[in-house]
Amino acid sequence: MTTTEHRVPEVEAAVRDTLAAHKSLYLATAGSSGPWAGGVYFAEVDPFTLAVVLEERGRTLAAVRENPQVAVVVSTGSPAQPFLQARAEAEVVTGERDADVRARLLAKVPECAPFLGFPIAAVHLSVRAWRITDLDRGWLPGRELAAVTDPR
Repeated sequence: MTTTEHRVPEVEAAVRDTLAAHKSLYLATAGSSGPWAGGVYFAEVDPFTLAVVLEERGRTLAAVRENPQVAVVVSTGSPAQPFLQARAEAEVVTGERDADVRARLLAKVPECAPFLGFPIAAVHLSVRAWRITDLDRGWLPGRELAAVTDPR
């Protein structure tokens, strides 16, 4: 059973720390060519909005344009280290939002600069809830941190 935490400070801090500790994530998509997963650099707009860039002619972006529902894993690849999982809604952004994505990526991941010179699209990933698994904290099953929703 998963425990849903709505802004529990310890869970929220662990999510923020895990995001800050990583420069890349695994992004899974599903389009007409089938499921696909790949690694991408990311930067946080906030804990529930991530900024990424995807190759214009790549399979990942094609799948996002067909089906914006994606899955995200932020992990070292070891289940013994804290890791995050989530479903997200992907949105291709343009104009000032594109420029913001590029600036955030350069600030967090300077080594991505050469990649930004290729034909790419800026994308926001909107996460409704993170699931964090951390064996050292005894969080197995993981804890969930839900985004605060606007009651309007």
